[in-house]
Amino acid sequence: MTSLSARLLVSVSLLLILFFGATIVVLEVAFRQAGEQAQEDILDTQLMALIAEAEPNLDGELVMPLDLREPDFSNLGSGLYGALADESEAPVWTSRSSLGLNVPYGAVPSPGAYSYSRVMLEDGTPLMALSFHVQWELANGELKPYTFRVAQSLDSFNVQLSAFRRQLFTWFGAVAVIMLLAIYVVMRGLLKPLRQIESEISEIEGGHRRRLSDQFPDELSSVARNMNLLIGSERGRSERYRNTLNNLAHSLKTPLAAIRSVLSEQKSDELTRRVEAQIERMNDIVRYQLRKPSSIQSESFGVVAMPVADELRKLVDGLHKVYKEKSPDIHVETSNDVMFRGDTGDFLELAGNLLDNACKWCDSKVSLTILPLGNVGFGTGAMSLVVEDDGPGIPEEAREALLQRGMRLDENTPGHGIGLAVVKDISRSYGGEVKIGESSLGGAKIVVTVKPD
Repeated sequence: MTSLSARLLVSVSLLLILFFGATIVVLEVAFRQAGEQAQEDILDTQLMALIAEAEPNLDGELVMPLDLREPDFSNLGSGLYGALADESEAPVWTSRSSLGLNVPYGAVPSPGAYSYSRVMLEDGTPLMALSFHVQWELANGELKPYTFRVAQSLDSFNVQLSAFRRQLFTWFGAVAVIMLLAIYVVMRGLLKPLRQIESEISEIEGGHRRRLSDQFPDELSSVARNMNLLIGSERGRSERYRNTLNNLAHSLKTPLAAIRSVLSEQKSDELTRRVEAQIERMNDIVRYQLRKPSSIQSESFGVVAMPVADELRKLVDGLHKVYKEKSPDIHVETSNDVMFRGDTGDFLELAGNLLDNACKWCDSKVSLTILPLGNVGFGTGAMSLVVEDDGPGIPEEAREALLQRGMRLDENTPGHGIGLAVVKDISRSYGGEVKIGESSLGGAKIVVTVKPD
């Protein structure tokens, strides 16, 4: 996850889940405890009502009236049950609502004590029961122990608890969504300066802007200021390089012109032709090496992607003219959307040296294929250049040495032996490498990779 906004949203979401989850648990526990306390208070009231309605009969035994003030004791399925037991736990009276049911009221408390308990009917219905053990004083002054018991079904309470829990999840879920949306909107506004910096840096890389603007928050103003100082420093350094190398280029023109003048006085046309070719080659190398720093435009800063298809067509046309007598069949396989993220001269040096060597050593066929590295496509600029020919090939024992500057397979063949070394240096500067193998055409196969940052 590379997006700062996504990281913040995920972090805030996790915090909200933890906070709201803990809040839901606390509120549910508080609601359940309050509900249980209310149930206990109701049972205590019902128990006092039973005790108030109990009266001794003519035999001195406690009895309950047929009709109680609380009608639920008389209604089947009401969920409210009552009972009166003597000292032997034999039932003296049971409510009509418990007809046909074996209601467990829990353990018998000690005299004068209350006992609350959670019990369950045989069908699984949960109950809250209350028992109270008393010493009833009869008319003759005798004390006789009795146990008054009431029980209330918890089905209604559990339904209310479930409804309250659903409401909690609904309310807090809605609040969490609203808060996340609000945080997202706030973050969009807070991160707008970062997006502005990113956009302005892209404009600077493309040469559409010279420096970052000054209208940033205090936390980013120092970053923008330091970036502008870095850009100005790099532009000044490039300007100094360009001026120095331009002076060097002018200084080299005179010696090369003098060499040409001396050659024109020689009588050997063959010597003049061969040395003239090398002088021209020196001119090309000097122009390229001097053009690399000076090609950095003062209006741009960074790497600009360049399409390679047109440049390759120009290279192939030039090679057809250079090797007119051999007339090699040069096949280039690429597409118009292939972009090289780097200096144009670097790409021309790479492709030019590879194709020039292939044309020099081939019998009749040369192939150049440009492929993206992995499955990333050409958008990142990471690619491989595969050049093959149908020439004699490169022996395996000579492949590593051939990548060293000044090494050549055939000393009789014109050249300086630096072509593949230059290719290797440029490839390494772009994070790639050079590999030499055998081609399906019968000659050499050279694979060059570039991986721009």
